[in-house]
Amino acid sequence: MNGLQGGRRQSNANVVLYRLLGVDVRQLPQMEKALDLAGFVRTAPTLVLSEVVLTYMETKWSDSLIRWAAELLPQSVILIYEQIHPFDPFGQIMQEHFRKLNSALYALNKYPDADAQRRRLLDNGWEQCVCLDMNCFYFGLVPEAERSKIEKLEPFDEYEEWHQKCSHYFILAASRGAPAAREILSTPASPLTLGGPSFSPVSLPVKTIPVCAEGLGMASASLGPNVVLLTGGSSKGGRGAQIGLLRKNKQNWNFVKVAASGDIGVRLYHTATAIPGKSAVVLGGRTSPLNPVKTVCKLTMDSLDLEGDDGAKLSVEPAVCAGEPPVPRWRHTATLISHKGKDFLFLFGGKNAAQEILGDYNIMDLSQNRWTEVSVDGAAPEPRFSHSACSYRGGVVMFGGLGRRGVPLGDTTLLKPTESGFCWQRLDIKPAPVARYSHAAHVIGDKLLVVGGVWLASHVPGLAVVDLLTQSGAEYRLDVASVPWPLMLHSFCSEVTSSKELVLIGGGGNCFSFGTHLNPQPVVVDLGLITTDG
Repeated sequence: MNGLQGGRRQSNANVVLYRLLGVDVRQLPQMEKALDLAGFVRTAPTLVLSEVVLTYMETKWSDSLIRWAAELLPQSVILIYEQIHPFDPFGQIMQEHFRKLNSALYALNKYPDADAQRRRLLDNGWEQCVCLDMNCFYFGLVPEAERSKIEKLEPFDEYEEWHQKCSHYFILAASRGAPAAREILSTPASPLTLGGPSFSPVSLPVKTIPVCAEGLGMASASLGPNVVLLTGGSSKGGRGAQIGLLRKNKQNWNFVKVAASGDIGVRLYHTATAIPGKSAVVLGGRTSPLNPVKTVCKLTMDSLDLEGDDGAKLSVEPAVCAGEPPVPRWRHTATLISHKGKDFLFLFGGKNAAQEILGDYNIMDLSQNRWTEVSVDGAAPEPRFSHSACSYRGGVVMFGGLGRRGVPLGDTTLLKPTESGFCWQRLDIKPAPVARYSHAAHVIGDKLLVVGGVWLASHVPGLAVVDLLTQSGAEYRLDVASVPWPLMLHSFCSEVTSSKELVLIGGGGNCFSFGTHLNPQPVVVDLGLITTDG
């Protein structure tokens, strides 16, 4: 570091002077003069650190500063850490936060991604440059053992916001002279595949539903045509045991409060699984990353006045389940399956209070409310959470999630009924959907629809359509031009309407220091431009 070279040494060879200078770095002649007066040695090996500094200056100043440093310091390294990707929902919320602080991020528009930042340094006199977003840095350069140690420091469950924050910050190392002979920042030997998908030219229209139904970590279940049960979650009012119904009367949607006969308790990241009889089983969830919910509830719709304003009545019954119960968990899936004419609930994956990522399966016989054993053959999918699992031909189709390495998964697996029970079958989808988690999924005919979620690429997930018969896939963008606020599609719910539209409810995120964003209204995705018939 140049301060060690430029400081005046004391009699003790191990003591150096540290000089702190207050200088407007936009005024380059004055800065040079101040450095010279402080004894700065221009030819000495020098490290320049810039941690979220340059972006607060207009680019005419910051570009000049970068070029000036390259010309002044022939043996030097510059390290830069700041923001990128300003235009997606997380980037919009990030920019709005800094605008409120009267500290606009000037570099974002001109240098919106890591490639642009790298070219910026090379075009301004630096000889070598490596620029990585923080997901690439963390997963590509930090050893797995060290990541595991970090992740065990405290309970953590904000994965979506963590990955998005890391995709919106970069670390850059550029060098000149002798330091350029070797990489200061390495390119990962096994880089993450962060490139975006090959999108279809078709974009699917999205429009808002003018009702208020917001929340993070809710669960939904379709109790009838255009009747969606919503449970739990967290909203501006905090975490609650709320139950509501989103319903469509003729052409209009409305949200009604539910008069429930009991309490399901506070739950986030639980499941609500529709079962025959206008009922749903609510299972799992958490109040905090240390407190999973152990109870199981059955909710049954007693009445619903679609034409009036009387709301709905639900009975809430604790489900006392016989047999060996599964470990309490959240971010799991619970899916309706059939075997020899009987209905079962198939529970897979999730997380528990010990911060373990689960890969076990559990099966509940719904006719007896009993956890039971059914033969399942074949290689099970790897442990995961925040994945999706949909009923399909008496079994399950499972997709994505977060695995034990902490990166999104992109595999598609069937649980198929057999004479003796079920078996696992891995599908080889080409082109494969981009790996993601915290998404929603549905099956229409023989098509799997995967919407939203979080991936590590800079693009925002839209809708992936997987043909389960031909094992082919396609990715579609969502046209959100008519949505007047940033649409963040994670920690949300989704259901298919009777007219084969997707209604997306809730979602958003606590964007670290940038504030919490809640999608204030549900939105509808028009599937009319794609073929979903099986």
